[in-house]
Amino acid sequence: MDFYKYHALGNDYIIIDPQKNKIKLNEDNIRLICHRNFGLGSDGILYGPEFSDEKLMLRIYNPDGSEAEKSGNGLRMFSKFLIDMKYVSSPEFSIYTPSGESKVEVLKEKPLLIKIDMGIPTFVSNKIPVSGAVREVVNEELIINGSGYNITCVSVGNPHCVIPLNEISSELVKEIGPLVEKNELFPNRINLQILKVRDRANIEIEIWERGAGYTLASGSSSSAAACAAYKLGLVGRKIKVHMPGGVLDIETGDDGRVQMTGTASSVACGNFTEEMLSNFV
Repeated sequence: MDFYKYHALGNDYIIIDPQKNKIKLNEDNIRLICHRNFGLGSDGILYGPEFSDEKLMLRIYNPDGSEAEKSGNGLRMFSKFLIDMKYVSSPEFSIYTPSGESKVEVLKEKPLLIKIDMGIPTFVSNKIPVSGAVREVVNEELIINGSGYNITCVSVGNPHCVIPLNEISSELVKEIGPLVEKNELFPNRINLQILKVRDRANIEIEIWERGAGYTLASGSSSSAAACAAYKLGLVGRKIKVHMPGGVLDIETGDDGRVQMTGTASSVACGNFTEEMLSNFV
């Protein structure tokens, strides 16, 4: 098959396996494949596995053709793909992305439940990155459309800006998301989560993803929002992150390491038509 489609809480990706075909993934072809009218439609492409010194390598592309360092939902979908295609047989394995190693543990097979080690987050500006003096970017003011918002920025392998608010909506994140993503404060652009705290064990988020736009769910966004809420003293170590697409469990360990637990599902597989392939460049 030329492609496989998976989703995690409504966040859908096309998986292209380089072991089975050699489709050229440049910016134009990625945009076409991800287009929801002229292509297959997806929130991105997972390209793998590639193998380097017996390591399972994954590359992640946004719908605009840019490459992402990491994706929490993508890692869960790709883990299920590796299991489905019998690339792995152990309940514990590692996937390597441009941001480094992510350890995977299959907690349950039917229904599938996967835990991903998202690593130790950092709030330090030059590691996210955020412009200006080197500091932890915690509860700083950012002016957007003439209004002041308190932001906390964090990297969980990719960059995130979290804004706690009393009320959140998809309309608001769609309004301010593009402005935050491309703000001059963020030299590599940034993902945005607006955050509402329900209680010490539950938060809600709405998501604007860098290079993808409004998204129903995101594993790295959930991890980042949970880390920010914990850093601000708003929640405990174990919380549920509620999104329009569903719920993820996030736990911050004593060492600061973040664990994300959730599901992933297969949707379809198929072949590109000759007519579609003729549009690739």
